[in-house]
Formats: sequence, structure tokens, C-alpha cells
Amino acid sequence: MATSSGNSSVSTKSQSYGSEEDLQDLKLLMDQRKRKRKQSNRESARRSRMRKQKHMDDLIVEVERLRNENSEMVTRMNMSTQHILKIEAENCVLRAQMCELNQRLQSLNDIINMMNTATTISEVNYQNNDCFLTVADNCFMNQINNMSYLNQLPIMASADMFMW
Repeated sequence: MATSSGNSSVSTKSQSYGSEEDLQDLKLLMDQRKRKRKQSNRESARRSRMRKQKHMDDLIVEVERLRNENSEMVTRMNMSTQHILKIEAENCVLRAQMCELNQRLQSLNDIINMMNTATTISEVNYQNNDCFLTVADNCFMNQINNMSYLNQLPIMASADMFMW
């Protein structure tokens, strides 16, 4: 019996593994699966490389778009800076003209005040019949009239004064 049990275990082993033909089929099946897996991996790697290349191409397009946008923004910023400088120069001119006009206005107001004062003095002197003061008042009025040309000078400020 011992030999039969030993033979049965050997025959069971060969039955579990199958015949040589089955082993060949199994090996072919495993090789076929291995080739299929390798091919699948190659395809997957190819798709991955294609995705990576597409991503790189998209990034290159995006970089070019951003460079163009940046260039346009720099151009607009330079134009805006030029415009601001021009407006600031015009603003300086207008401020200078405003100062000159304020000084002219103040001078005219001073002249009007002096004339009103002189007219009041003349009226008082006329009513008092004081000839000496009336002549002095007339001289004073002539001097004021001669000074009025100072307030008729043109405004001299211009944008060229503030450019360098």
C-alpha cells in the first residue's frame, strides 16, 4: 500500500500540473498576457507622453499670450505715464497763471481801494474848499492812473517753463 500511496501522490502531482501540453499552453497564455501587458504599458506610456507634450504646448501658448498681454500693459502704462506728466505740466502752468491772476486781482483791488480813498478825500477837500489838498489829490490820482499799466501785462506762464 505504501507504494500505491506514493504512486498516487506522484500521479496526483502530474495531474494537478497537467500534461506537458497543458504546461506549454499555460506558458503560452502567461507569455501572451505578459506581451499584452507590455503592449498596454507601452500604449499607456505613449498616451502619457502625448498628454505631457500637449500640456507643454499649452503652456508655451499660455506663456506667449501672457508675454503679449504684458507687453500691451507696459505700453499702456507708458502712455498713461506720458499723459500724467503732460497733465501735471499743464496743471503747473494753470497754477502759475492762477497765482499771476490772483496778484493782478489783488493789485486791482488795491488800486480800487486807493481810488475810493482818494475820491473820498477829494470830496471832503472839495467840500472844505482846500485847494492845496485837491491838487495833491489830483497828483495822487494821476500816479495811480499811470501805475495801472502794470496790471495789463499778459500772463507769461507756459508749459515750456516746466519741461526739462
